Amino acid sequence: MVEKAALITGITGQDGSYLAELLLSMGYTVYGIVRRSSTPATTERIDSFLKDVHKRDVKLFRYYGDLTDSDSIRSVLEKIKAEGKRMPDEIYNLAAQSHVRISFDNPLYTADVVALGTLRLLEILRTSCPQAKFYQASSSEMFGKVLEIPQSEKTPFNPVSPYASSKVFAFNITKLYREAYGLFACNGILFNHESERRGVNFITRKITRGLSRVKLGLQDCLYLGNLDSERDWGHARDYVKAMWLMLQQDKPEDYIIGTGEKHTVREFLEESAKLLGLNIKSNGEKGLNEKYIDETGKVVVAIDPLFFRPNEVDTLLADPSKAKLNLGWSPEITFKELIRLMIQSDLKITSQELFMNHLR
Repeated sequence: MVEKAALITGITGQDGSYLAELLLSMGYTVYGIVRRSSTPATTERIDSFLKDVHKRDVKLFRYYGDLTDSDSIRSVLEKIKAEGKRMPDEIYNLAAQSHVRISFDNPLYTADVVALGTLRLLEILRTSCPQAKFYQASSSEMFGKVLEIPQSEKTPFNPVSPYASSKVFAFNITKLYREAYGLFACNGILFNHESERRGVNFITRKITRGLSRVKLGLQDCLYLGNLDSERDWGHARDYVKAMWLMLQQDKPEDYIIGTGEKHTVREFLEESAKLLGLNIKSNGEKGLNEKYIDETGKVVVAIDPLFFRPNEVDTLLADPSKAKLNLGWSPEITFKELIRLMIQSDLKITSQELFMNHLR
């Protein structure tokens, strides 16, 4: 077991919860930053770690902070120091407004959190905790309208959304602080990674949850956007291991993390339906008129223009050779296994929902 401490922004998110789980399993002390709001913070992804907070051997500590407020982040480090705890050896910046479609509706907030939030954190790191190693969660969305396939560390960025543009700024400012101030700062350019803990407003979870509800009669129809977008999908549990590996190297570098395989949203949809035993087929139409229909003629999946982005990203495909060579990293969970795990989880959740409905 190691004697290290890590600070995670966005610990209550999908990636944050898996990373906390990984680090705690290796003996780390983990500090998680949670954004305070008028509604209770959603901690369900890390509740299993928080349930024993009053025990002496607990190694997970939660602090309130916000990437839009430098003082709140700086105060977290001051509290850690004042409490006599170990200062962070590693800082993982995973907090973001990470929904691409929503970034078009709320571009200023997205830029404040994703772009300027990273800068605020780096400046605090530089002045208050320069010995810590820093991981910045970059995104394959930065490649946008891709200039080459597959995308490697040398592929130019071509962002087509406020979210992606903000991530490009965060990438570049992380690189600048590494080169200008000698900080150990890495960018992990992660391609799409999903899991049973993915938010329900993301396309993969929307599919597995929606079809599970259709299967059990809790929902009539699932509405989706562009079915022909191609993505490189992996499991978040594999990807947080890559984050950790980047900070264990002798020198800081940026890495592409992905599977090297691409699949369409359509493939994800059809594999999910197959696993649920839903016999649905496309009506053969294209675009907004396409529907998936079951053997009784019922429309199970329909297209809604609301879910199309103003600028679509057609194809994202990783070339993870550098990560494989330098980090010894490769994904363990396959595309089909990812979907199976998500379906299995959502079917269980939906069954519980159905049971509760019957009790009412």
